Amino acid sequence: MDMKRSDYLSWDQYFMGIAIMSAQRSKDPNTQVGACIVDGDNRILSVGYNGMPSGCNDDDMPWSREGSALDSKYFFVCHAELNAILNYRGNSSLKGARCYVTLFPCNECAKAIIQSGISEVIYMQDKYSDSESTIASKKMFDMAGVKYTLYDNHHKRIDFEI
Repeated sequence: MDMKRSDYLSWDQYFMGIAIMSAQRSKDPNTQVGACIVDGDNRILSVGYNGMPSGCNDDDMPWSREGSALDSKYFFVCHAELNAILNYRGNSSLKGARCYVTLFPCNECAKAIIQSGISEVIYMQDKYSDSESTIASKKMFDMAGVKYTLYDNHHKRIDFEI
């Protein structure tokens, strides 16, 4: 009798993998971020990545990190977490959901996460941990009871055969 496989992906690996794949949809030349929101039954509720708002031609939008506010991307780009929240089309709320994200949320996304009812953020990188934005995010998460956890980055090589 055959035994079941033991080297399958954990839920965390699976959902972070989806966030990583979602990030690859971003057209941002410098930073690609992806997010995957799941419920308590490990069902995917929504995904998102950083990009320009729907209806705005991203060929006509600025992608620079430098220059005046209107000549850089920062006033225009929608972050992955916000896009995932806005992309959710379910009939129930996101209360109690988990958000897997490749980069720790900024303060604006933290507010949207809190307001949407998401209860946990699992993040892959926190490269702006010393920034005021990230410090504010963590302060709000702590006050609102949103748990944030660094992704346990024990990757396994993913091979696919048919």
